[in-house]
Amino acid sequence: MAPMLSLPSLLSERVAAVAGVDPELRPATRPQFGHYQTNVALRLANEQGRPPREVAAELVAKIDLADLCEPLEVAGPGFINLRIRADVLASVATAVLTEPGAGISPAEHPQRVVVDYSSPNVAKQMHVGHLRSTIIGDCFTRVLRAQGHTVIPQNHIGDWGRQFGMLVEQILDEGLDASSLDLPGAEALYQRANTHLKESEEFADRARERVVKLQAGDAETRRIWRQLIEVSLAGFNATYRRMNILLTDADLAGESIYNADLPVVAADLEERGIARIDDGALAVFVEGAQAPAIIRNAAGGYGYTCTDLAAIRHRVGTLGVNRLIYVVGSPQEYHFQQVFAVARLAGYLPDDVSAEFVGFGQVLGADGKKFSTREGTAVTLNSLLDAAEEQAAPPIALAAIKYADLSSGLQKDYTFDAERMVATTGDTGPYLQYAHARANQILRKAEAEGYGFENVTVLDEPAEHQVALLLSRFGEVVAQVGETLQPHRLCGYLYELAGALSVFYEQCPVLKSEGAVRSSRLALCAATKKVLATGLDLLGIEAPDRM
Repeated sequence: MAPMLSLPSLLSERVAAVAGVDPELRPATRPQFGHYQTNVALRLANEQGRPPREVAAELVAKIDLADLCEPLEVAGPGFINLRIRADVLASVATAVLTEPGAGISPAEHPQRVVVDYSSPNVAKQMHVGHLRSTIIGDCFTRVLRAQGHTVIPQNHIGDWGRQFGMLVEQILDEGLDASSLDLPGAEALYQRANTHLKESEEFADRARERVVKLQAGDAETRRIWRQLIEVSLAGFNATYRRMNILLTDADLAGESIYNADLPVVAADLEERGIARIDDGALAVFVEGAQAPAIIRNAAGGYGYTCTDLAAIRHRVGTLGVNRLIYVVGSPQEYHFQQVFAVARLAGYLPDDVSAEFVGFGQVLGADGKKFSTREGTAVTLNSLLDAAEEQAAPPIALAAIKYADLSSGLQKDYTFDAERMVATTGDTGPYLQYAHARANQILRKAEAEGYGFENVTVLDEPAEHQVALLLSRFGEVVAQVGETLQPHRLCGYLYELAGALSVFYEQCPVLKSEGAVRSSRLALCAATKKVLATGLDLLGIEAPDRM
């Protein structure tokens, strides 16, 4: 079934059907003007050379909104005021409270979707550069699953390449048991091996020979290689658990799994004339591209382009997906657009499969510069989490980080300011957590005092109307995020809902009211709490019952 339209969208659709143009509904400036206003009659009157109030009256006579609104009114020079019936608002709020999903409708055409995200490198700790990919990709996974899509996360870890030659040689030189290392220890090993490589040509030669042994399947080399991967995965998984990220070992799809496919892809492209030899390298010349896509270099090595093509071929041909989403830093956009273009040429990416690159900006320090240590190296992800937890408890610190990341446009850089991000006032993750905890507190007190509730039935106050109106929009907002991959829309919606809930508390006493009014207001609190909890979960944020 199609996503349920929110009340504002339903009104807009009905008015547009009669007016012939988008009515551009705007929230009414004052409660006495209803819930929404449109100036569509003024625009049409200008085109037709007629009095605006005459056009407005004509539209009002034709627009059928009796099932949703009180009689429409013409105001001022020709504005049309729309006031949604209180019983309609009450039934929508009740549906959010009582139906599964809090108003999220199953997608009309469920898809199989790959979300490629996080992708750390073996023997290196995750750093600040992995923060955004991990948080954003996890949000997409949650949102798309909530809509009924089958999501296949792919954690394309860097578990293959020349660096393993020097790592294995360094382990053998030092007589180390690789399985005894933790991830920081593996990274320290990487740094020692890299220094050794630069200082000793003899070591560099041995490292190159070790790469050949790795590729040839040498037992000892493969054993140490696997130990390094296991050590790294233990570190990655600990960070994922700490960050409330859904990724598990079942989602691993490292570079190494495509090794056997690389010569197959290269041969296929060459045989079909899609790729050709140019200056010793096998390349694809994409029309309009700045440079050719190198499939195999002159030395016979396969690079990221070939690996990513093999991955697309596998994901579409074997996993049977019809949507690919890559959550990678913005500097990689050209690479992926080139890969998608070659995959289209080769038929690995048919026209009915979408491929989307979701780039993101950098995390900046308080000085507005790239977030790094004093030595200029990337900050580890765990030290960044530590910094936030110095300001607040772990669930609140995590909410602060995730919300700060997702609430700004993804392409923008954002400043990591732990003190500001953990505030429980303003547009922050902890503010939304506080709103949820506050709603829960009222419901807890009501239960202690023996007050029950069932449905939302009485909506007399403008503040109640505003909360119910916002509740009607939740499913549509989630559907928009699933389509546009813009999580800031969900963040903005939840912030608006939390603000409306705060106004409702101030203007509409809940526990001090009586009878049907109290029961209805408790139900409205419960519906709002449900949407806040569901929305926060889609962002990967815990909704605490107390704060």
